[in-house]
Amino acid sequence: MYLSELVKRGKFITTCEIDSPKGVNIEEFLNKADLVKDCVSAINIGDNQRAVMRAGSLAICHLLKSRNIEPVMELSNRDRNRIAIQSELLGAAILGIENILLVNGHHPSMGDHAEAKPVYDLNPVALVNAVKTLAEGRDIAGHALDGAPSFCFGVMATLGLEPAESQLEELKEKIAQGAQFIQTQTIYEPEVLERFVESISKFNVPVIVGHVMLKSVSMASFMNSNFPGVNVPKKLIEELAGLPKEQVIETSLQISIELLKKMKPMCQGIHFMPAGWEKYVPRIVEAVVG
Repeated sequence: MYLSELVKRGKFITTCEIDSPKGVNIEEFLNKADLVKDCVSAINIGDNQRAVMRAGSLAICHLLKSRNIEPVMELSNRDRNRIAIQSELLGAAILGIENILLVNGHHPSMGDHAEAKPVYDLNPVALVNAVKTLAEGRDIAGHALDGAPSFCFGVMATLGLEPAESQLEELKEKIAQGAQFIQTQTIYEPEVLERFVESISKFNVPVIVGHVMLKSVSMASFMNSNFPGVNVPKKLIEELAGLPKEQVIETSLQISIELLKKMKPMCQGIHFMPAGWEKYVPRIVEAVVG
């Protein structure tokens, strides 16, 4: 079933992010995709996520489609002007790629080409409007299209960012422009998700909660220091502290399962960002979703 149908019918959704290759060797990427393809609704392909140059999301999504795997193409406003953004979207539609996740993208200074100049021609709300307008049969300059694309498109939300009020107002604008689902950054506090879901409940937009498995104490600490809006509670870090590697894995997986079971009734899906732990995604999906 296509992701758009799952969204419309209110079905529970599972997605997984896999980094596209930094190069043209796709063997490792395909191996990772094979690990999760049977337990997720779709696989997300980032758009040079974390400002690290990789193979383009459009090509990789097309590759997944050719293997009968549902892709979600992430599209950033960081690297393209409005002409290139619209052109990329039309190209995706021609190749049968309907699922789009719109993201701001990290600033190039945070990635592996720190000297690169960002574009940010369209602001985040205007980016959503561009997708909506194309689907209505015209470009954002008002010119008619020869055939309109059909998209199932969503937006990102980082629940812990401050000021929370301005973040929420921007998100509401995106929903008003037609965003069909929300995918969140990783959350480790169910009460934060509960407050967020309540704040947007009147919009009736599916929330797919992001999740990163905690691979180590150092990883958790790094996320707290370097991922704005993400908070790994001290209690969870203490559960992993001092454990041998094998025990860390089992403890981390149990943390993930327990957290996601608590959050599942509040959301319509889970988005995994496995960071190399793709092989554990099926186990968590089976335990949480069944």
